Amino acid sequence: MDEIFKDLVVIELSSVLAGPAVGMFFAELGAKVIKFENKNTNGDITRKWKLRNEDPAMPYSAYYCSVNYGKEVIMNDLSTEDGKSELTRWLKRADIVIANFKEKSAQRMGLGFEQIKKIKEDIIYAQLNGYPKKEKVAFDMVLQAESGFLSMCGTQSGEPAKLPVALIDLMAAHQLKEGILIALLKKYKTGKGSYVVSSLFESAIASLANQATNWLMNNYIPKRMGTLHPNIAPYGEIFETKDNAKIVLAVGTDNQFQKLCKVLKIEEYAESDMYKTNTDRVENRKTLFEKIEAEVLKLRANTFLEMCDLENIPAGEVKNMKAVFDDPIASNMIIEDQDENGNTRKRVKTIAFRVD
Repeated sequence: MDEIFKDLVVIELSSVLAGPAVGMFFAELGAKVIKFENKNTNGDITRKWKLRNEDPAMPYSAYYCSVNYGKEVIMNDLSTEDGKSELTRWLKRADIVIANFKEKSAQRMGLGFEQIKKIKEDIIYAQLNGYPKKEKVAFDMVLQAESGFLSMCGTQSGEPAKLPVALIDLMAAHQLKEGILIALLKKYKTGKGSYVVSSLFESAIASLANQATNWLMNNYIPKRMGTLHPNIAPYGEIFETKDNAKIVLAVGTDNQFQKLCKVLKIEEYAESDMYKTNTDRVENRKTLFEKIEAEVLKLRANTFLEMCDLENIPAGEVKNMKAVFDDPIASNMIIEDQDENGNTRKRVKTIAFRVD
């Protein structure tokens, strides 16, 4: 599958996470991705976003490595004629440009869609904005706040909590990828290029899903519920086992609940008026939690999870990163390369699909 786009040339004029994630997607599928970085600022800002235990002498961070696999990096100064000429040479060969400049900045540098179209008429120009029709600095943390995610995340008694990855950036990357793929189909059919544009804010709003419809249809403003689900129970409740593991349940149907009661030997609760239907369980989730908690605490994690798997009850252990990548499926998603000094760099694939 890594040869699907082997003849495609992608110019990446973007930084941080969302745009580079799109570039890495095409690199993983075999495209030639040329990433231009600003020489005057020592490149992409995320090169400096290091953990405290990272080597300060390394010219990049683990964060930078996460979305910059398989690219040819050119440090360039677009304020010079030589810098502009080098970029122009590549643009003449390019199929796709990925950019996250502000519109006025792009125009000033001669890198807007209409300007690049004069260099390569059939170019697919993919523009990622923070907000539609608004030149405002856009970082994921602010977007999580302004799109409602922050108000929903965290525990009921605590402060709002951010999502632990820049998920708005990643969702925007998916939107832009989809737009580019549609533009490629159009190009193969008509020979014409396209201007593809998405924004972090719209991508965040598009991802609100059921939380948005709960408001739009029922005037229900989602509250912070930790891991719980407003519409389903027991869904998101976390239970401790006899061997101190933490297990989360995601029981989505009455049938699954009946099977859970069978596994825990509390069949009488499956027919109780308090817990028989999902509506009943949502209404009485606190007492239901206490009853399930007492039974799960009698079991070891492996025993309980094996019983759940046998009965097709959705359940899983709360794992840290080490435990996650001990799983062979997760470890098979690791891709590695080496820098010019022989240092090994690791990250996970952006691709989680197969096309046979």
